[in-house]
Amino acid sequence: MNRLVSRTLLNPGRSLLQTQKNSYSSAVSQQDIDNEPRFLECFKSFFDKAAGLTNMKPGALNNMKECHVVLRVEFPIKNEHGDVDIITGYRAQHSHHRLPCKGGIRYSDEVDLQEVMALASLMTYKCAVVDVPFGGAKGGVRIDPKKYTLAQREKITRSYTLSLCQKNFIGPGIDVPAPDMGTGEQEMAWIRDTYQAFNTNDVDSMACVTGKPISSGGIRGRTEATGLGVFYGVREFLSYEEVLQKTGLTPGIKGKKIVIQGFGNVGYWAAKFFEQAGAKIVAVAEHNGAVYNPDGLNVDALNKYKLQKGTFIDFPGATNIVDSVKALELPCDILIPAALEKQITIGNCHNIQAKIIGEAANGPMTPRAHDYLVQRGAVIIPDLLLNAGGVTVSYFEWLKNLSHVRFGRLNKKWEESSKRLLLEFVESTVNKKLSETERNLVIHGADEIDIVRSGLDDTMTNACAETRKTAMEKNTDYRTAALYNAIMKIKAVYESSGNIFS
Repeated sequence: MNRLVSRTLLNPGRSLLQTQKNSYSSAVSQQDIDNEPRFLECFKSFFDKAAGLTNMKPGALNNMKECHVVLRVEFPIKNEHGDVDIITGYRAQHSHHRLPCKGGIRYSDEVDLQEVMALASLMTYKCAVVDVPFGGAKGGVRIDPKKYTLAQREKITRSYTLSLCQKNFIGPGIDVPAPDMGTGEQEMAWIRDTYQAFNTNDVDSMACVTGKPISSGGIRGRTEATGLGVFYGVREFLSYEEVLQKTGLTPGIKGKKIVIQGFGNVGYWAAKFFEQAGAKIVAVAEHNGAVYNPDGLNVDALNKYKLQKGTFIDFPGATNIVDSVKALELPCDILIPAALEKQITIGNCHNIQAKIIGEAANGPMTPRAHDYLVQRGAVIIPDLLLNAGGVTVSYFEWLKNLSHVRFGRLNKKWEESSKRLLLEFVESTVNKKLSETERNLVIHGADEIDIVRSGLDDTMTNACAETRKTAMEKNTDYRTAALYNAIMKIKAVYESSGNIFS
């Protein structure tokens, strides 16, 4: 599991930061740190704050807060020693106000019921914030995928999917999983194949899961979607006058110093898009070490080095950090926690120097840490808004599967033909011809990835604007504003159906 933990690294002479307590951390007792709420309770605390801005009845709010259905399954898998492991899996459906439910499946040896329920809860409000018409769900299998062979992971995935099929916890109109930590396109392809084997007459069976390979009905742009959504969200907030005044930053991404915690799919792609926009990635942290260079790190070179060495340590031109979690405390303009939950707590929040914190991970900050940083003047772009790019593009994939046609197939050539005619008319009018490169750029019709990225950009832009507006109207922070918007949208769905919420 890619949990970031304190580790003493080799080569301490090159260390930038040492693991020693400062005056603030010594003033916070270990009991205070140990008493930080679990992930699920963190979410409920944030929810209660936003709910306090509504005029809804406590019973209705409690119903919106709690998970509706939870499934726990166990099944046997033969290990490499010829013995049998009992595998535990979960699937939580937080809300059925809209169907299908939507949420990823993670493989981790620390998966438990409260984590799955917390992630499912967060998914409901994440979907609502970006106007994706799904209820929230989440699944998990308690294994370390690195300890199992490809064949064993396939057996585990198919057995887990079979359990979901038997309990009616998967289907294009019921519950649609997606990748999460420890899973990817291959697992989603196995899930699709297993579901189709038991639902041979379902013409929409391909839409039972998203995040699939292109050859299995996936969509172009899904792999980088969450990281790209993070980029779009930060870009939008850096155009807001009140954010610039509070942070003292200039508009735009260019020149900003950024620290990335977590270099998996989300962290890598976020770093890549920031770098392309002219930002400096000054530090990157993973569970087994972090590196720092105030002049910026080359993202692709760093990724290649990590794939070869399995670590960032001793990356050329960078300085090692003894305790990788300390990378969160480095001086920077923007901090992107893209690892796991509860990375910024009451124990280290006082040391955070970032002016903007963009939550690319789910639940990376505890309520007390959030309150402290907001009071200090930091701008926090919350997870349910900023990392919604993945579920947004999963929604596009689901639509593609239901329509049985790829985006752009019906209109790409028509667009190009229309643009060509218009260009020829303009050229004849002004008596000037464009070069072949310029012509191709002008008349290019939208491919699937162009449509996907345009839709994601529009979705994130609108969701950020809605969050900003509510924050200003309610005089509250952006997390509370985003949750308030989500609650009111879900309330409207219930009211339109004559539910108790009306």
